[in-house]
Amino acid sequence: MAPAGPPSPRAPWRGRLLALLGIVLVAFNLRTAVAALSPVLGRVAEDIALSPAFIGFLGMLPPLCYAAFGILTPLVARRFGLERTLVASLVLLTAGLAWRGLAADGVQLVVASVATFAAMGVGNVLLPPLVKRYFPARIGLMTTVYVTAMSVSTLVPPLLAEPVAEAAGWRVSVGEWAVVAAVALVPWALLLARPAAGVDSQPEEPQPGLLARAARSPLGWALLVVFAVAGFNAYSAFAWLPEILHDIAGTAPAESGALLSLYAAMGIPAGLFVPVLAVRFGRIRLLVWFAVLVFVCGYLGLLLAPGQASWLWVALVGCGPMLFPLSLVLINLRTRSHEGAVALSGFVQSAGYLVVAVGPLVVGLLHEASGGWTWPLLLLLVSTLPAAVAGAVVARPRYLEDERR
Repeated sequence: MAPAGPPSPRAPWRGRLLALLGIVLVAFNLRTAVAALSPVLGRVAEDIALSPAFIGFLGMLPPLCYAAFGILTPLVARRFGLERTLVASLVLLTAGLAWRGLAADGVQLVVASVATFAAMGVGNVLLPPLVKRYFPARIGLMTTVYVTAMSVSTLVPPLLAEPVAEAAGWRVSVGEWAVVAAVALVPWALLLARPAAGVDSQPEEPQPGLLARAARSPLGWALLVVFAVAGFNAYSAFAWLPEILHDIAGTAPAESGALLSLYAAMGIPAGLFVPVLAVRFGRIRLLVWFAVLVFVCGYLGLLLAPGQASWLWVALVGCGPMLFPLSLVLINLRTRSHEGAVALSGFVQSAGYLVVAVGPLVVGLLHEASGGWTWPLLLLLVSTLPAAVAGAVVARPRYLEDERR
């Protein structure tokens, strides 16, 4: 029998193409459930009683689940591996999305949402180390690719939500995204059956003490602040922006949904350019300060002239969460190793989402207490300022692994 020849040079690339497809599909599923519900809340309320506090609670569920499962994901990935953990989360995501559309009451809607956002929380933490594992030489580019996919996944649901609900009911509008989640399972199931050749098989979990080091690190905390500012404002907008615009600018429901899509669309250029700019030019501090500036300008516009150029104020506020892709790429830029990226990702996203979780609820309660949107908008404006200070810390070129224990 002739000796086996050398492995085909195309085999490693073929495996990475499958991983690329899988990363993009997972990223596209990580925000659909967040953006699909708020445009049709009026229709949902016809079947299920929804108070402002309940809506605020639903709005805080995504970041709260992301926080809890950001803590648990590194431990689970340590036991079962990145790919198996991701596949399990996609199964849960598919079931949760379908159940949301079938929910008969508020309790079922909450339980289904918890399952959905728990699965998304696992995906949030796993994507940065998966990029580092399969594409270690293309971290900036791959972060751009998957953050752009996440931005698209927040743009599309608000555009489709009201038309689909009008044609087929809110249950179809909310539950249809389960089909998209099921599709994302395919490439990862294939990779489990036949792993990609040439992929580094280094440990998939943080070394002992590395997660604790991230929690004690000034770098970890500064990165957490940048991440939390982006999320606090983004999730408050996804929960409340349509109602804010209706009340202060008189926009109709369809127009409010379109403006929420505009808000989400501003994440696409941010996702395209911010990671590349951060990797190639390293102007981290400038990027952070620009994000804070557009946040402030957008909120001032909504406060002082809400009925004039509403689209401009929404677009400016929508540019501010460029801090989110910047945070994700910094997780890899500020770590030397695969396990360091898992540790820093787990700490920043779990602790960060605990802060983010209070945003929609506090905005809703402040609106209910004040009877208007001036104080909630002022709160959101002030919440952006700590990022300007934290930006000076994350801009310093250093690594988590090099910091003193």
